[in-house]
Amino acid sequence: MFRTRIAAIILLGIISFNSSAQNDAQAKKILDELSAKTKAYTSIKAEFTFVNEKKDKTKDTQNGKIQTKGSKYKLEIPGHDIYCDGKTVWDFIKDANEVQIKDMETGGDDGLNPSTIFTIYEKGYKYKFEGEDAITQTISLFPDNPDKKKFHTSKLFIDKTKKQITSVKMMMKDGSTQTYTIKSFETNINIPDTDFTFNAKAHPGVSVEDLR
Repeated sequence: MFRTRIAAIILLGIISFNSSAQNDAQAKKILDELSAKTKAYTSIKAEFTFVNEKKDKTKDTQNGKIQTKGSKYKLEIPGHDIYCDGKTVWDFIKDANEVQIKDMETGGDDGLNPSTIFTIYEKGYKYKFEGEDAITQTISLFPDNPDKKKFHTSKLFIDKTKKQITSVKMMMKDGSTQTYTIKSFETNINIPDTDFTFNAKAHPGVSVEDLR
């Protein structure tokens, strides 16, 4: 479940496009602008809310934080602080006072990781412009390989002035929806590299499980 949630969080920003696919020209223009602006940031800090609405309309709401700098990231979600220095991942499980150490994944089911949470549109999705109002543009995205995904459609909402993602709504195959809303978004902040490594000294008695 934890890996599934991380993969979903990652999809907040890594909703990619395949330039070889037949896609909506207006959507492509918006995504290209969004990608160019996002990739120009040296670092990002953001807070988000995650709402999981099940088929029976029951809801689960959680909050999280993410900061990225190149391939480095720190992700904070309920019960976990996850650090990555670009090579190694430390998953600190708070209640157990335990840290699991792994190599940074470069592949996996989606080939995703939180360091690319706001790096947009490289490959794997078709897209369609759905419309806009005074503030927001909406684009739907569809996986090129839907059999490998747990969702069939994702709607991306973009602030048309700031060229920033404001929320993502994912329609899952099981009938549930997952919505991620960006609460705060800061860029080009000086973040020390030490923020992306786990400091065992700050957690006396921590149990270490090295899974590399």
